[in-house]
Order: sequence, then C-alpha cells, then structure tokens
Amino acid sequence: MSPTSHDSAGPGLTSYQQTLRERVLAAPQVAAPTPWRSVFEPCAAVGGLVGIGFAVDPVSGGDLVMVVSHAGHGLFDATTGERIARDPHPDPEGELPEGPELSCPGLGPLAGTRVRIAGLYGGGLHSTASGGWSVEAIGPDWPNERVLLSTGAGMHRGQHGETWWHVFHSRWSELRAVGFSPSGRTLAVATSSDLTLWSRAGEA
Repeated sequence: MSPTSHDSAGPGLTSYQQTLRERVLAAPQVAAPTPWRSVFEPCAAVGGLVGIGFAVDPVSGGDLVMVVSHAGHGLFDATTGERIARDPHPDPEGELPEGPELSCPGLGPLAGTRVRIAGLYGGGLHSTASGGWSVEAIGPDWPNERVLLSTGAGMHRGQHGETWWHVFHSRWSELRAVGFSPSGRTLAVATSSDLTLWSRAGEA
C-alpha cells in the first residue's frame, strides 16, 4: 500500500524524521483504545483479498463491509462480524472493481446497488473520523507496514498508548486498504489474506 506509506530509512532523513522513525519502530502493537473494540478475534481470513468497501444496511442503518477476493464476494455486518451474504461465483463482468468509481455490484441486502471498493486496484477509505480520530499506514521497515490510530496530539507531540496506538502490523501479508467507514463507526484494515475490524457502534 503506497498512498500514506513512508519508505524505510535512507540518506537525507532529518534528525526529526529519524526520531519519528525510531519512535514508531520501538512502539509495540497494542489493542485499540476505548471506545474501539475488536469485531473479530482477531481477524476474518479472506484468501486472495483484492479490496473492501463500506455500505449502509438499508434496514438497520449500520455499517456493512463488502469484501472482494479471488474466491468471490462477501458481506459482513461491521458491528457483529457476522457474514450475512456470500457469492463464490460473481458475474465475471462485476467480479473485480471497475469503472470510474472502482465499484462492484452489491449482494444480499445491497443487491441492485454498487459498492465502491478500495484496495489493489486503487481507491481509498476515510483517513479521519468524528471525535478527532485519524489513521495511517506507515512503513519504517518496509515492506512490513504498521497501522497507527491517533487522536489529539497524535504521534508527533503525544505518547504511544495515550494519543496514538500501533494497532496493526502487516508482517506476512500485503496491505490492501486502511480506513474508517463514512459513518466513522468502523475502522478496517484489509490485507491480501484477512480483514480486521474495530467498531464503536453508538459512539460516533
């Protein structure tokens, strides 16, 4: 994943940049802070994941996550983690994200709509959410990438575990997408092999 990633150390780093890099490298992976809670324990395995997209449940109004992979399409309830629909053999014309919006046909309760998909083919998710939250992927020891969740002073002026948290470390799989749902109630990290979700349903 490249849009918000930083390459590993090299010539030309300022002392401030080197300090930031060392700070991130020293930060252990930790659980996301309250009010965020992990939806899966610890993730949902999705081999060959290409990308993900958010949509709104037409009945409950809650967040849904559509997953596109080489094994088909799936739809998850972002609050409970329940897989509510799956299509192992989608129409070849809509199997992968396409068109100016990089979208795929919805399934289950989203049938008849299209869902924008962020991941291998491009696109992106929200990097900020209400309440002052932000998320970014960085690679101080690229190709391994880390996901940092921040609030308030963030990493630049705050302390790990207080204003920023290293919540995900992609050691074995390639990052596909990182970001919040449009509602700000869900945070997602998708890699080439799995999906990790955090929810703050009712807090946003």
